[in-house]
Amino acid sequence: MPLLSAAADRAAFLRAEIERHNHAYYVLDAPTVPDAEYDRLYRELEALEAAHPELRTADSPTQRVGGAPLPGLAAVRHAVPMLSIRTETDTTEQGVHNFDTRVRNALGLGPADPPVEYLGELKFDGLAISLRYEHGLLVRAATRGDGETGEDVTHNVRTIRQIPLRLAGMAPALIEIRGEIYMRRDDFDALNARQREAGEKVFVNPRNAAAGAVRQLDSRIAARRPLSFFAYGLGEHAGFVLPATQADLLERFADFGVPVCEHRSVSSGVDGLIAFHARIAALRNALPYDIDGVVYKVNRADLQRELGFVTREPRWAVAHKYPAQEEITRLLDIGVQVGRTGALTPVARLEPVFVGGVTVTNATLHNQDEIDRKDVRVGDWVIVRRAGDVIPEVVGPVLERREGELLRFDLLASYPTCPVCGSHVVRGEDEAVARCTGGLFCPAQRKQALLHFACRRAMDIEGLGDKLVDQLVDASIVKTPADLYKLGILALANLERMGEKSAQNLLAAIEKSRNTTLARFIFALGIRNVGEATAKELARHFGSLDALLTADVAALQQVPDIGPIVAESIADFFAEPHNVEVVEQLRAAGLRWEEGAPAAPVSGKASGKTFVLTGTLPTMSRDEAKALIEAHGGKVSGSVSKKTDYVVAGAEAGSKLIKAQDLGVDILDEDGLRRLLESGD
Repeated sequence: MPLLSAAADRAAFLRAEIERHNHAYYVLDAPTVPDAEYDRLYRELEALEAAHPELRTADSPTQRVGGAPLPGLAAVRHAVPMLSIRTETDTTEQGVHNFDTRVRNALGLGPADPPVEYLGELKFDGLAISLRYEHGLLVRAATRGDGETGEDVTHNVRTIRQIPLRLAGMAPALIEIRGEIYMRRDDFDALNARQREAGEKVFVNPRNAAAGAVRQLDSRIAARRPLSFFAYGLGEHAGFVLPATQADLLERFADFGVPVCEHRSVSSGVDGLIAFHARIAALRNALPYDIDGVVYKVNRADLQRELGFVTREPRWAVAHKYPAQEEITRLLDIGVQVGRTGALTPVARLEPVFVGGVTVTNATLHNQDEIDRKDVRVGDWVIVRRAGDVIPEVVGPVLERREGELLRFDLLASYPTCPVCGSHVVRGEDEAVARCTGGLFCPAQRKQALLHFACRRAMDIEGLGDKLVDQLVDASIVKTPADLYKLGILALANLERMGEKSAQNLLAAIEKSRNTTLARFIFALGIRNVGEATAKELARHFGSLDALLTADVAALQQVPDIGPIVAESIADFFAEPHNVEVVEQLRAAGLRWEEGAPAAPVSGKASGKTFVLTGTLPTMSRDEAKALIEAHGGKVSGSVSKKTDYVVAGAEAGSKLIKAQDLGVDILDEDGLRRLLESGD
């Protein structure tokens, strides 16, 4: 026992020493010992824990990297939602005045009242994360997700040496510390250099590399990515005395040993914030990490509580972005990229140029209209901007540097057929985007087409999600939706994380999907501009698939609510032989539905009325409400416009409700909807 006691004491000492050196090196950037001494201490602790496994603790530095990969990321429900903050789009000093005016008005302050105290912080370009500590021990780390539900990434976050596994000092019973995981530029460059040497893919920018690392299933991969962290917010807590100000909260985080950015400033009123904005702008390129703006917060916690939230955003905080960074380079060529929905996006091929912290060789030109509007031509010197500090775009040519008469670019003339699949490329009369018509056949659209085909409102193939579709397509097992009905147990069972039981369940779901309805099948084809409601109208009107296949634009426009644009989309889709071939393959695979004579449109108390659903209704799901409206002859749309007759709003209704109020659209709750359909008023 004395020997074990001595070993326990030594292990505790080593853990404390290693964490002290970690904090000095990774957080304070002030190493306290040479690497060789650090390695010696670490190896000694490893040896002690190997000899006495009972001494191994959850907060030991040796436990930062786990073993076998996880099967998937578990969902985490945030007890306190991780809300986003409003972005002030005016990047000038006026943006500061706009925020201050909103705050003062909300607090009821007049011109004679003293200025509000604010804290200025940096807006990091990384991934938001919530660290949950119980009695000082890190027990869970979760991504923001949709704000309500994120993903458990504890196994990866434990590999980040800046983040303490145990808080320093007197830690509360529970505290969730929120902040940003990011990657320093020098670490990013070194990572990409290693990737190139190993013949592996390089990463586009530090944010993508950081976000991808955090969401890895194997923590050993995350451990090889050099990640950093800054704390800036508070989630759920218990036994924690809330500091009086945001500045004091950050100091408490620092006392716990959690990294907090040094670039922050408390000031009274707008003048201090304007000075902070200007100071950080001048410092921005010298920072070792990317930022895309600064954040202003009302400093006093009691005023934050008084201001509260609006549309799930705090009234007491705002993000103030900087103007996008720009450089000049030569436009070498214009290519196209075929997107998941078939859109052909013109892409500028550029002489490499360093913009906004990354070397840019490609930039978006958006569409033909934008190319014409900007008069961009191959051979031009062009201004390149990282729009929003993320997506590079060509702003326009530098006309005084144009040499001679350069040819204009015509997308349809250059790409009459899809460069990926050879299907025809079309552009609607009133549309900005040109599209490949081979939706069911085009490899660029393959994954999107399969996911749409299998979704619940289409063929409803349970278990066919993003990751499985990726595997099936990447392995060339499935090329079109018709191939789903040829799948066998062996091909599926051999896929990663699949297994025989999961394969059997998927095959059963595919078999079940053979019995469907004509409306579901039409919707599943993924025809542009054809949603569920339009698919139902087409099924009612034509009664059979053959009648639909042979319908021309004029015949299609006889269907209720189908105008020339939708009719052209349908006609173009079925005019492409590749698509018709896949449709016939699906019929040959045994897909079945009832067909009959064209039916009269449903009439009822909601006939001719357009409804929009938003929020959560008390007793009905959104699908149930939609079915009820359609059963009474109404149409459900996904967006609010002047043509909307009613918006049905439930709990936590969002921007659709606000737009309806602005347009003066009638708003109903669930009871109001039922009364309307029962009375016909």
